[in-house]
Amino acid sequence: MQESDSEEDAITGINVTPLVDITLVLLIIFMVTARFISEPSIGVKLPKSSTSAPGDSSERNVFLTINANREIFLNNQAVTQDKLPESIREMIQKRPDLNLVLRADKNVPHGDVIAILDEVRSQGVTQFGIAVEGK
Repeated sequence: MQESDSEEDAITGINVTPLVDITLVLLIIFMVTARFISEPSIGVKLPKSSTSAPGDSSERNVFLTINANREIFLNNQAVTQDKLPESIREMIQKRPDLNLVLRADKNVPHGDVIAILDEVRSQGVTQFGIAVEGK
């Protein structure tokens, strides 16, 4: 008789606590990894600055990266210096309020950085920032 009572007392409810725990852990993982996804992954050694402010990773940002070999990347896509103005024009047509974030390796000569920045500004980009590494 004891055995039949235990069969009738079967669990009929679902405990949602583990589901909520897993969901919160996944949310935290996505929040932490979102920053790495939104920033460029091209290896550059940024100059250090003690007065740098945390960057804004909004959708308006366009990353222009110049690595130590003086290769140019626009949002992680390799582009030649000749094609850069055309690529910038296309981006401005899609998003006229874009912000350009210049990430230049600290070993790239200052003159090269200014020349590329002049090309970008000649295409109508008025809002830009220069990425640095905080101390």
